[in-house]
Amino acid sequence: MKEWYDAIKEAQSVEKLEEIRISVFGKKGVLAEKFAKMKNASDEEKAQIAKNLNTHKSSLMNEFTAKKITLQTLQLQEALKAEYIDVSLYGSKSSAGALHPVMETMDRIVEYFSAMNFAVKTGTMVEDDFNNFEALNLPKYHPARDMQDTFYFRDEMLLRTHTSPVQIRTMMSTKPPIRMIAPGAVFRRDYDLTHTPMFHQVEGLLVDEEGKVSFANLKYILEDFLKYMFGDVEVRFRPSFFPFTEPSAEVDISCVFCKGSGCRVCSKTGWLEVLGCGIVDSNVFEAVKYENVSGYAFGLGVERFAMLIHQIGDLRSLFEGDIKLLEQFQ
Repeated sequence: MKEWYDAIKEAQSVEKLEEIRISVFGKKGVLAEKFAKMKNASDEEKAQIAKNLNTHKSSLMNEFTAKKITLQTLQLQEALKAEYIDVSLYGSKSSAGALHPVMETMDRIVEYFSAMNFAVKTGTMVEDDFNNFEALNLPKYHPARDMQDTFYFRDEMLLRTHTSPVQIRTMMSTKPPIRMIAPGAVFRRDYDLTHTPMFHQVEGLLVDEEGKVSFANLKYILEDFLKYMFGDVEVRFRPSFFPFTEPSAEVDISCVFCKGSGCRVCSKTGWLEVLGCGIVDSNVFEAVKYENVSGYAFGLGVERFAMLIHQIGDLRSLFEGDIKLLEQFQ
C-alpha cells in the first residue's frame, strides 16, 4: 500500500488525485481486488485481512481528504490571483447616453422662451375640426386646408396638424394677457427628405390689450431668439400669408453653411427659411370671443432647427435610430 500513500502525497492536481481515488477506492480498484481475494482464505485469516484492509482504507481516505483540501485551496488561490482586479485603477471607457438631437433642440427652444416669461402649454394630439381649423380662420372650404394633408378619424376628429389648437384652448379658458409657447408632436401625410408623417413644432402666442402688441415687438423677440439658437446670423422678414395672422411674414436667417455667400443648401440665395409669424387675425379672436385685444403668433419646426444646427442632410435619419449617427451627439 505504500505506493498509494506516496502517489497521494505526490499528486499535483485535483484531477490527478481523482484518478488515484478511482484506482484505489473504485469498484475495480486495488482495495476492491484485495477484498475479493478474501474468499480463498480461512476464517481466521479473513478476519485479520479485513482488519488490515479497513485500517489501510481509513488511513488512505484520510490522506486523500487532506490532500484534496490542500490542492483545492491552492487551485482557488491561483484562480483568485489570475482574476485579481486592482480597484484603484481607472475602469475601461463606457458608452454614455445623450439626448436625441431633436429633444436637445426642443429643450433649448423651451429654455429660451421660459427665460422670457412664456408659459409652456401642452395639449391633446387628437383634436376636433373646430380647434385645429375653424377657430384658426380655416373654414371647411378654405384652400389652405389642402396644405395640411390631415389624418382624419370619424366624427370630424383628427391628428393635430400643428400645435395651434393648444393656443385656441388656452384662449378659450384664460383671459388676457397671455404669454405662452406650445411645444409638441404634430402629424401630416408627408414623407421625403425634409418631411416626415410625425414631427415637432413649437408655436408661440402673446395676447394683451389692444394697442399694447405690435409687429415691432414680434420682430425684436424673434431676432433675439434666432441669434440665441444660431449665433451671429442675419435675420430678415418677408411678407407672406397665413390664415390665422395678418399681416404675416416668413423669417429667414443667413445660411449657416456658407455664411450668406450662396451654396447648394440655400439654393445659392444665401438665406434659409426657419419660421413663420404674424399679428393674430381678428377672426381668430372673434372665434374665442376676445374683444379689444391684440397679439402676435409664431411657429417653427424643431427638426428643421436640429438639421441646421447639426448640419444633417436628411430629416428621416433623425427617426431611424442609427447608432452611428446618434453617437455623434454624446
